[in-house]
Amino acid sequence: MRAALDDLLILDLSRVLAGPYGTQLLADLGARVIKVEQPGSGDETRAWGPPFAASGLSAYFLCANRNKQSITLNLKHPEARAALRALAARADVLVENFKVGTMEALGLGYDTLATDNPGLIYCAITGYGQDGPYAGRPGYDTVIQAQGGLMSVTGPADGQPHKVGVAVVDITTGLYAAASILAALHHRARGGGGQYIDLALFDVQLSWLANVASAYLVSGQPPRRHGNAHASIVPYEPFPAADGAIMLAVGNDGQFARLCAALGHPAWASDPRFATNPARVAHRDQLVPLLAARTATFPVATLEAMLLAAGVPCGPVNDIPTALAHPQARARGMIQTLADSAGNSLHLVGPAPKLRATPATIRSAPPFLGEHTATVLHELLGYDEARIAALRADGAI
Repeated sequence: MRAALDDLLILDLSRVLAGPYGTQLLADLGARVIKVEQPGSGDETRAWGPPFAASGLSAYFLCANRNKQSITLNLKHPEARAALRALAARADVLVENFKVGTMEALGLGYDTLATDNPGLIYCAITGYGQDGPYAGRPGYDTVIQAQGGLMSVTGPADGQPHKVGVAVVDITTGLYAAASILAALHHRARGGGGQYIDLALFDVQLSWLANVASAYLVSGQPPRRHGNAHASIVPYEPFPAADGAIMLAVGNDGQFARLCAALGHPAWASDPRFATNPARVAHRDQLVPLLAARTATFPVATLEAMLLAAGVPCGPVNDIPTALAHPQARARGMIQTLADSAGNSLHLVGPAPKLRATPATIRSAPPFLGEHTATVLHELLGYDEARIAALRADGAI
């Protein structure tokens, strides 16, 4: 069975998370992704630990680099730059996240590479984009969360702003990168040629403020933090149980009436303070304590079963081990085990996309640094053993 993208060759010069996460998604869908790294050190996340797997690879590196081949090129060396230019002439896509102007200074910018390969899709990922007053600044997820307003609406209502528990700006930028690349490839397939993609973490974070940004643009009122609650829907937050917590996501008045009945207080649904969602939002300080006092009398499992039977959206607040061991995760193949090239066993979170005809798969473990340098240079550029040995001796690879 063919993979959806198995005819694509992607050069991945990106490091850390945003770029690698996007190219990993394309690799899961079948693309051949060649990760180009600096000799000696490679992607910074290789050293971001503990924890480290038995192979010595960091858990951080493992999360974003499966299904890739690793080659090392010292781009300060002219022979390495020539090799990269030759690879780019054969590639469909190149992804990089260097500071603005770095690739141009190396003679490897889009305009140069496109003369050799007019069909090249070139995706540059930066913190703030290729223009504007912040273009020259480095981009870091947590700084963007702060500057882009996300932290201002995350955290306790009466506490300090919080960042999200995962590097969500990097992750979503990777997803935007993959989507943009696929759109550019579709444009090329219709005869449009290659193109340059300018993708900024700052732009991405602003774009998925979604209803929060829209609420401000409509009302003129700056959004505030609501902790785990929702600004516009009540009840829509975790509630205590006798042995943990359960998340309620009551999205309409019918669900609220069924919640009240299940908790033994059907009259709450007809109380003018709570009968409609706008009324519940206005009187959340009265309603939430009433609900919490009732939910706290049931164990999580009992409460979940009771509410689901009543058609009320809910679920336990799980920790990471519980979530990864969840029977739904097992049924969906979301935790997969495979061996790296040294025979070490690895557990990885499986691909989320479920394509019936062209499934996403984990075909190979995240690579060791430079593991495929000789193979790629020989297969794609025709370099023989002597030339590869000479490049290695000269510090080019």
